[in-house]
Order: sequence, then structure tokens, then C-alpha cells
Amino acid sequence: MAGDGGAYRLRCSLLGHEQDVRGLTRGLFPEGGFVSVSRDRTARLWTPDGLNRGFSEMHCMRGHSNFVSCVCIIPPSDLYPRGLIATGGNDHNICIFTVDSTTPLYILTGHKNTVCSLSSGKFGTLLSGSWDTTAKVWLNDRCMMTLQGHTAAIWAVKILPEQGLMLTGSADKTIKLWKAGRCERTFTGKYCCRCDGIIRVFTKSLKRTASAEEIQAFENELSQASIDPKTGDLGDINADNLPGREHLKDPGTRDGQTRLIKDNGKVEAYQWSVSEGRWIKIGDVVGSSGATQQTSGKVLFEGKEYDYVFTIDVNESGPSYKLPYNVSDDPWLTAYNFLQKNDLNPMFLDQVAKFIIDNTKGQATLSTNNEFSDPFTGAGRYVPGSSSLSNTVPAADPFTGARRYVPGSASNVVAPVGGLDPYTGMGAYQSAKAENVYFPKKDAVTFDQANPTQILVGGNTSSTGLTGKLKELNGNATEEQKLTEDDLIILEKLLSATCNTSAEMPTAQQIQTLWKAINWPEDIVFPALDILRLSVRHPIVNENFCGEKTHVQFIHLLLKFLNPQGKPANQLLALRALCNCFVSQAGQKLLMEQRDEIMTQAIEVKSGNNKNVHIALATLTLNYAVCLHKVNNIEGKAQCLSVISTAMEVVKDLEAVFRLLVALGTLISDDKNAVQLAKSLGVDSQIKKYISVSEPAKVKECCRFVLNLL
Repeated sequence: MAGDGGAYRLRCSLLGHEQDVRGLTRGLFPEGGFVSVSRDRTARLWTPDGLNRGFSEMHCMRGHSNFVSCVCIIPPSDLYPRGLIATGGNDHNICIFTVDSTTPLYILTGHKNTVCSLSSGKFGTLLSGSWDTTAKVWLNDRCMMTLQGHTAAIWAVKILPEQGLMLTGSADKTIKLWKAGRCERTFTGKYCCRCDGIIRVFTKSLKRTASAEEIQAFENELSQASIDPKTGDLGDINADNLPGREHLKDPGTRDGQTRLIKDNGKVEAYQWSVSEGRWIKIGDVVGSSGATQQTSGKVLFEGKEYDYVFTIDVNESGPSYKLPYNVSDDPWLTAYNFLQKNDLNPMFLDQVAKFIIDNTKGQATLSTNNEFSDPFTGAGRYVPGSSSLSNTVPAADPFTGARRYVPGSASNVVAPVGGLDPYTGMGAYQSAKAENVYFPKKDAVTFDQANPTQILVGGNTSSTGLTGKLKELNGNATEEQKLTEDDLIILEKLLSATCNTSAEMPTAQQIQTLWKAINWPEDIVFPALDILRLSVRHPIVNENFCGEKTHVQFIHLLLKFLNPQGKPANQLLALRALCNCFVSQAGQKLLMEQRDEIMTQAIEVKSGNNKNVHIALATLTLNYAVCLHKVNNIEGKAQCLSVISTAMEVVKDLEAVFRLLVALGTLISDDKNAVQLAKSLGVDSQIKKYISVSEPAKVKECCRFVLNLL
């Protein structure tokens, strides 16, 4: 293969990409051809130039709004005899191209962060890995299943079609083997990420298994390893709270589960092997929660250094999550951001914050500063009792101001060109170029995240969640309004159908049961409103609630919850439900028809101090701006501009301000009349005060673009 002389020599240099190349793959297109992908947001198909010396660019494929990080070839099929090209990008999307086209055949959406690895199998199947810690299995243009279990970015994926298996390799130092959507085996970092110059091959075949002596020698080597709790995958350790060796008598609940014990003053780490039915020692844990930065150093997590990286377990049988923390951080803000990032129930704010404080005693510096904070982007610090949130009790849930279940969290929006998602603030958003990536916004912003039903922190389990809270509050409903056990099961099935966790479609019975639940009294209705918020995104549910038959009742019910004297949780969820109605044509039509009444009532909630209500109000305004930009309704634009001007006077949260700025920019783009209306309302002077905002950068940038139009 090396050719004459037995060594590889430079054949040619190919110019075309404007930034560094991030991936290459050969395919089944013209003999010797290949595809390259780059940070310049393109993929390029190269073919031999016929002279056996160089390559020519066949064409440049565009479709990503940010850099392209990986590429693979989907083998030929009856429908596509020349195969397909799949590219994954930092815009969270996967673009599928035919060999002959420069634009995507279709785009796969579903990941919440960069798609960094791809592998193809038979019959058009595709496996993708992402920084969001999940892998997804696709068939043509549909996501068939999501593989969850890793706790860090999945950098490598591989389909083994002959065996019906899939492999995923992650920055959490594990390789997982999957079959039919279930994790069959976990190879930990101690197995597969050792810097000892040795390649280890694992097998399920008894004929190929190493000798008993070799296996024992390997296990002895593992058991003698030293694991730093600050740099390993075990989180920080409080040895005083650990059980003894008797803890190993209980079997594990999943392959690769880690369990720590204290034995003769030492902390030992064991891992459960399903195939062998026993705990295997993987090392001794060194260090303690009292270690200082000087003695333990920093921990690198997702490209940043931290003093601590804790491990939080969700359920005994569920995945683990990493919680990075610096001693200079506010534990409450850290806890809040952790819950938001991982779609966990905000009711656990107190529990997570206390866990951080207890495990960093003597080092955590708790802020008492009441300055503005943005939990979505991390700008400033969240302090319980500050003016931007309800101040019922210290360490209160920032959604309701009480230690109780509160639904929903930040929205998921496909990231625009130039950086990470500016709506959720995941990571520090920076625009790659001085270009307007914010408006005019083309599609609605929705609130999509759901909460798990259980979380385990520091060994203490608490269980409420969405359907759990619904069951609990059902006991407080009147006999006439009370749901039966069958009704509760029906609602669980509705959630499953509308949150893409099952292949079933919502039924008329399920929708009727939901209607019954959202007519509960105001003091107990919020979990039902949260189910509505999630369900109304589904076309069938959207059409049922927003169609001609029931739309008046539906809107009047939601407007009832926007009473300024009502509960903030109900205000929040009613606004979010209205925002999610925009996902389908029926919802858009209804909300545009009822625009005057809805916007008039919605602006009344502006006077409260609940920042999440303000964000939802700003999002509703933004979604109206998206629709009005398409139809160019000057009367509607005037009403929206009036709402923006009014909200700007009272809203302090920068995420809400940002969404109002995007709404404003969308309304006035390509419309001189709307520009004059905005000026007459004095909007330009209102937003100039945000031009000096340094963090988050998206506020300052968006403000500058709006002022350029004015």
C-alpha cells in the first residue's frame, strides 16, 4: 500500500475550505473520492482529477448554521443507490445530502448540543453522538430511540450491524455496548482509558477469553489504582458518610454502577459487573472533600477548570450527572443552573445547594449580594430573596418561591448562526462574526423541557415529579373533579405519546381527561397545566384544543390564569402553554385571531417580580412578532410594539430583555412604518441603556443591531 520506496509522500494539497478541517471520510461515490467537513460550515466532495495526482472539488454542500464537526457515508439503498452523506454540526443538527446535491435532502433535529460523532449501518440507519451526553438512532428522517447513560460528551459511536450492537465512547471515560436500546455492558475508564501503552481487547466469546491468571493479574492492577475524587469520575467524597464493606452484599442495579465503601480508614471504589454478578474493585480513592485548590489542583470539565466536579445520581437505575463547582461560586446559582441544564425538577434546588455546601465546608463563599442575576446564562449570581425572584423563604424554589414542585424550565431553541443557542444561554454565547444572527426570527420559541420524577442526591431520595404531584394533589380535588386511577394512567400515556417516548398517538379519551384536569381549582391545577404545556406541542392535541370546536373555551381558560392577582406558577404555565400553541397551524391561527384579548391580558402580569413569568411574557411577544413579520400586519405590529415598550419599563431580567429585543428587531425588519412606530413609542431610548451590558454578550449585540435599524 505504501507504493514505491515503502513510504508515504505528499500527493497534493487541496484548497477550498476557509477554516480548519474537522473530519474526513471515504465513500461509495466516484472511485477514490472523499468528503471533508470544516469549521467554515461546509462539507466538500472531492474526486480524483483523472491525472492520478490530484483531486477536484465536485461541489460544496451547505446547510449547517455553525461549524461541521463530523461526517459519515450512509450505504446505498434501493431509494438512494449511490448512498447518502451525513454531516453533524455545532448547530445541534445532522444534515443528510445526496451525492449530487449541494443542499440537504433533510435535516435531523433532536440533539441539544453539538453533534460530534456519526456511524451508519444497514437499511439507512444512522447513529449519532453529541455533547448533550446522548446518542440517537435514526432511520431515514426519524429518530427511533435515544441512548442515555453517559455523563459527558459522546466522542465516538459505531454500529456493528452484523451483531446488532452499537458502541459509544464518551469523555466520561467509559465505552458502552448497546443492544436494542439497552446498555449491555459498560467498560470504565480504568479499563479503556489507561495511559500505559497497552491495547486491551474484550470479548464475549468464552473461547477467546484470557487465562484466569491474566484476568486476575489485570484485576489486581485495577484494584491497586489510585483514584483522585477530583479528577476521576466519582465526584468529591465525604468519607465519614460512606458505608462499610457490608454495602457490597447488595447487588448493583445496572452494569457499570459505581459504589464507594470505607474499609480500614480507606475509601475504595467498586463497580458492578452484570455479566459476572459481582462487584469488582477498581481502585482506592485518595483525597477528601476538605482538600484545597493548592493540594488537589483543578479539575478539567467540558473545557473549563473547576475546584470540584461532583457526581449526582438520578434514581438508582438512572444516569449520573456531573456538577462542576468553584469555591468562589454561589452554591445556589450553581445548583439552579445544574437543574436547568439537565432538565431536572427545580424543586430540588435546596437539596442540591445543601449538598454542595456540605461537601465544600470551609471553602464555599456564599454571596449576599442582591445584584441582578441570570440563571439561564450564569451572568451574575442567583441569590434567594433577591428582587428578581419571589422572596417567600430563604433558599426558595425560584419558580414559585416555595419548597414544592414547579413545572417546566428553559426553552430549547435551535441555535442560530454564529454560536451556541442565544435563547437558553448554554455556554458563553459569542458571535463568530459581526453579523445579525438574531432577527428576523423565522419560527416560534417553545418551552419543551420535561422533568424526571426522581432525583438522588447524597443518598437521599425524594420523589414527586409531574404525574406524581398530580396524584398527590388529586386527593385535594372535589369528588366531582377528582381523577380516577384510570384517568391518571391515561394522562401518563398522553405524556408518553406527546413527549416522543412512545410510538402511540394521543387519543380523544386522553385529551378529554386532560381537559378535565386543567379545569381543577387554581390552587392545585399547576401540574395539569404543565402536562398541557407539553402536550399542546403535538399536532393532534394542538388541533383539538385550538380548532374551531373548543378554541373559545380554551383561550378563556388560559386567560383566567393570567389574572395579575393569581398564582405565579399558573401565570407562568399559562403563558408557556400559549407559547407552545404556536408550533402548529391551528394554534397560530387561533392566537392570531385572539391576539388583542391575549396580549391585553398577558401584559397585566408584568408587574410581578417573577423573572420566569417575564421571560414567558417576552417569549409570547416574540412568537407574535414572528407571525406578524410573515403577514406584515401593521395593526398587530403596533400592539406588539406597545407591549414591548411597556414591558421594557418593568422587566429587569436580561433573558427577558433579550427576547424582547429579538421581537422588536423582527417586527421592524424590512418595514419602515414599523420603524417609525417604534421611534414614536420611544423604544430607541429605552434600549440604549443595554448597549453597555457586557454579559451576556448577546444582549449587547442584539441591542446594537436593533439600534442600527432605528
